[in-house]
Amino acid sequence: MRNAIGARRTLSVVLASILVGAVVAACASSGAAAPAGAPDMAARGGAPSAASAAESGDKAGQPFAPVGDAAAVRDGSKIIRTGSLQLEVTDVTAAINSGRSAIQGMGGYIGASQQYNDGESIVATISYRVPSDRWEDALAALRALGTEVGEQTDTADVTGQIVDLDARIRNLRASESALVKHLSDSAKVADILEIESRLSEVRGQIEQLTAQKASLDDQVAYATLTVTYGVEVQAVRQAADRWDPRAEIDQAGASLVGFLQVLASAVIWFAIVGLPILLMVTLVVAIGLFVARRLGYVRRGAAPPPPAAAEG
Repeated sequence: MRNAIGARRTLSVVLASILVGAVVAACASSGAAAPAGAPDMAARGGAPSAASAAESGDKAGQPFAPVGDAAAVRDGSKIIRTGSLQLEVTDVTAAINSGRSAIQGMGGYIGASQQYNDGESIVATISYRVPSDRWEDALAALRALGTEVGEQTDTADVTGQIVDLDARIRNLRASESALVKHLSDSAKVADILEIESRLSEVRGQIEQLTAQKASLDDQVAYATLTVTYGVEVQAVRQAADRWDPRAEIDQAGASLVGFLQVLASAVIWFAIVGLPILLMVTLVVAIGLFVARRLGYVRRGAAPPPPAAAEG
């Protein structure tokens, strides 16, 4: 019995020694493998990645340093650019041709145009569609065609609208797929008609939202710049050249002389013609009154009665 108990104790000690040795070996192997996997651990949890470092620096109020995909995230905003530019040029037709060549060279095109005659000069309004990343280049090229009179630029951030449209389109496409599956599984005519009606409605909404998104994407990709070409400066100069102060003085003096001549003529006519006629008419009226009084047709005004004598 004692030999059996001793054998069991010896076996237990051996098994315990083997277990401890295995644990120590496992710990040693894990410690040795750690240096080889250190870069991967640093990339995953030990040290922040470049994008997370840039993001954390931006949240902390530090200047944003574009690193890797962080710049793409920051530059992912959807911006619509619109603007207008007024230019005074010496030759409208030549400026239009030069502007068209410059915009087409940047990958843009003419969206709309209008041209009309303003008196003797030509005024043209051209709407250019310019790639958004060449906006500043387009402005510089068009400013060089003449003298800038006015400029206005506007921007609109439509990132939220595009994200919302994408989400709604995805949801509608999921509904479309579910309706198609139900349509294939339905056997009743009433259910089929109802599902087809709902499917047509969903597809119409998908087309409408897809068109809205495509329009926004086009406006984001191509900015709109409206340029008006005119020659107002030359018109002003021509008007100034046509004005002669000496001629204006002569014309004003001639007008004054003419007015004085008319006034003098009126005085002469009144003295020679009007005054004798007035005297004759006055004389005839006086004689008529005298005769009428003599005949008693006209009586003189009665003298006022004398004042009553005061009683003593």
